[in-house]
Formats: sequence, structure tokens, C-alpha cells
Amino acid sequence: MKILFSSLGTFGHTYPVLPLVRAAVEAGHEVVYATTERVHPAIAASGAEPVTAGWDVRQAVAHQFGRPMRPQDLSLEEQERVSAISFGKVLPERFATDLAPLLERHKPDLVIREVLNLGAALAAAKADVPALCHGLGRMDAVDLGPALHANVREVAAELGVEPAGEGLLLGNPLLDICPPAWQRDLGDAVRLPLRPVQHSDDVPMPEGVVGRAGKLIYLSLGTVFSDAPVLRGAIDGLAALDARVVVSAGPLVDVDALGELPANVSVHRWLPQGELLRHADLSVHHGGMGTTIGSAVGGAVHLVLPQGADQFGNAEAVVGSGLGRALVGADATVEAITGAARELLVDGERRAAAEAMAAGIAAMPSPEDVVADLGRHV
Repeated sequence: MKILFSSLGTFGHTYPVLPLVRAAVEAGHEVVYATTERVHPAIAASGAEPVTAGWDVRQAVAHQFGRPMRPQDLSLEEQERVSAISFGKVLPERFATDLAPLLERHKPDLVIREVLNLGAALAAAKADVPALCHGLGRMDAVDLGPALHANVREVAAELGVEPAGEGLLLGNPLLDICPPAWQRDLGDAVRLPLRPVQHSDDVPMPEGVVGRAGKLIYLSLGTVFSDAPVLRGAIDGLAALDARVVVSAGPLVDVDALGELPANVSVHRWLPQGELLRHADLSVHHGGMGTTIGSAVGGAVHLVLPQGADQFGNAEAVVGSGLGRALVGADATVEAITGAARELLVDGERRAAAEAMAAGIAAMPSPEDVVADLGRHV
């Protein structure tokens, strides 16, 4: 079978899809993956053929403002307004335009697009190719509301497309990696459970990070909102504890700008997050969907420090399910981070809840199971 995958060109929108890509390649399917060149190396390493299409989120925002803009430079209200235009109009138009000739040339039997790549759904509908939607996590966390949906309907009308449904799914069945306890009611939508698997670019584990005595804290503020001052504050809060603190700085932070580090802290540009989280006693993170679900897969207790976008809703889900705590905005002081982390490292109830969540996720169908059943959607 010929399958065309497509996601927005960011790590957080692409990496959750790659375990299914790898499973499809290993099952013998012909797989093409259309997105921006930034994530092509990871796609190629998964065995698929990367093809250039679309923009990433930062490019869409820069298109609106006429210059590069960081998400953290916008107020929450501005983020909502800009996101509704970016995800509902700018990105769908660009992806629909770029994917049309690819669909004509490759003639796939099936399109699998991530949930916020609405342009791929519209392009598949226009080409009359069956499509599935690969989720990123909680649907209410990524649904930006009426303004986004109005923009998508406008793009669909311009393309002469009548989607099979409303909302982010646009009538596509959902390959749902969200733990059932966190997913909202999807109504009549077709939900196909898919076990989330962490993709780590085959990054090796640094020597001495795991397998040592004592508590281990993992710290990551993601690949979009992270910056040096916020990360340094979190480091200082965690370094006060009798624990090893392992930090994933990501692509945006200038590691040198973090300054001299405490003896119990090590900072790395990239880490094999999925493997590391299986050893972590506490995961301190921004509440991005990938890291939130990855922490749940690993059975870690969470301390969430949300910065923007869907991170506040994910923090609420973590707290509501008894898996950890959240510190928001001005409450996330160095002293508060120290106190919350100290409490969570010895909290038996939250540890038990985290282990139960991990067991439930492990029982979900694997990517290999789901790939074996893809033929019925063609």
C-alpha cells in the first residue's frame, strides 16, 4: 500500500507520528512523508521518503507579521488570535497548495495527517483519497475554537471542497494516542486507539545519566517556548534538592547563556526522552503534548510549568488525574519549584497514580497492530 503522511514542520507535530511511520515502513508499505525540511532527517531515519511541503508554525506566524516572532513575545490573547489564523488559514492554504501536485504524482492509497495539518485533510478530500487523522493528544487542548473553524471553512470553500465533517477531524477517523482518561468525549467520531511511543532520533543516552543511586529529575521546557532565563530559574529551583537533575535544553536555548551550573545538574541539547523518563522519579516540564504524554508513558510524576498554547490545559489534566502539580506564571518562583518538587519526590499517592496511567497506556494497541489494520480504511 502507498501511504502519504503529512504534519506541520515542527518537532512536536512530527515526532509523535514517526513510530507509526516506522511501523508502516517495516510492514513493507511505500511511505512518503510531506513536511518542511527541518524535520526531514528524522523522517529519513524512520525509513520514509521525506518530501518538502508546507510551513512550520513559526513560518506561518512570520508570514502574518512580516517578520519572525517568538510565541512568548505575544500575550495569551494575541497567541489565540494569531493561532486561529495560522492553523485555520495560513497553514491549510500552504499545505493544500503544496500537497496537490504530490498527491497527483504519488497517487497514495491513504493519507495520514496529524491533527492540526488541516490543509492535508482538505487536499486529500479534493483528490478523493481516504484520510486518517493522527492525534497529538487531548483534542480539547489543540482545538482553538470557532475562529479557527470559520477560517478552515473559508479555505475549504476556496478549494471547492466539502469536508465529510466539522471540527479538527473534518470527518477523518482519529488515530488517538491520548490516554483515555485524558480524552474528551468525541461524540460520533471514529476513534482508533494507538499506543503513544516516544521518538528520540536514536540519540544515545549520555554516560552516567541513568543507573546510579539516588533520585533523578528530568527537566525540559520543549522546543518552542523554552528560553534561557526561564530554564535557568527551573534549574536553580531543582538544584536545591538532593537529586540529580538532567536537563534537555532543546534547539532554541543557548546553553552557554545558562551560566555556571550546580554540581548535581547536567545539561544536554538532546536526550532520548522516552528511555530517560522510564528512569525519572520526577518529570518537570512545560506541558507540551509530547512531553506530557511521554512522561505518562514513562510512569513519571509531573511538575508542570506551562508557558503558553495548549500547555495550560495539559497542566490541568495532569493535576486533575492526580499525577502531579502545576505552577503557573508568577507562581513558578525558584522557591516554589523547590518546594513542589521536594513534595512530589516523596508523594506515594501520585506515584501510584502515575504507574497506573503507564499501565493503561501500555495496554493500548501498538503502532504495529494499527498498521496491520490500515487496509480496511482504503
